[in-house]
Amino acid sequence: MLTAAFKIAFVAISLGLDVFAVCVGVGMRGTDPATKVRIGAAFAFAEVAMTLLGVLLGAAAGKYIGDVAGYLGFLALVLVGGYMVFETLRGEDESGLDLSSGWGLFLAALSISFDSLGIGFSILFIGVPLLVSIVCIAGASLLSTTLGLTLGKAIGTRLEAAAALWGGIILIGTGAVFAALKYFGAG
Repeated sequence: MLTAAFKIAFVAISLGLDVFAVCVGVGMRGTDPATKVRIGAAFAFAEVAMTLLGVLLGAAAGKYIGDVAGYLGFLALVLVGGYMVFETLRGEDESGLDLSSGWGLFLAALSISFDSLGIGFSILFIGVPLLVSIVCIAGASLLSTTLGLTLGKAIGTRLEAAAALWGGIILIGTGAVFAALKYFGAG
């Protein structure tokens, strides 16, 4: 059970760092409490919804292609993490969307939750309780959103880039470690 707790924490933290990075950027511009709640709810909902969608896709894939589906999920984590690292190192500015409501908030929530799709796809194959994982992912998303929006103005751009970079690195590591554990029968 301790191993499952570490796996869940690893996944929740890697997803939370991505959310934190986006929220630091929003927080640097300053936000009112109602906007913080709206962004936090949207991001947490998107993370959970995409994780569940990934679970459904992973379960369906598992029925048709068996154990290979788990490795595809782990590969998805590595690829999403690699893309996060690439985007961070590329250093281009955000699109300028208004994340406080409407389409801007929807698109931001959707874009930060693609890593959750990969997590959801692979979560069935890492041997952790689904409900506990979903609750932890939602909690990490809410906490990361709150911290990022609250501390954003104080900590600035440097931490935003570092959080996004580390989130990507952790996702790459998560995919690689979980694939190795599955391959060697320790997962």
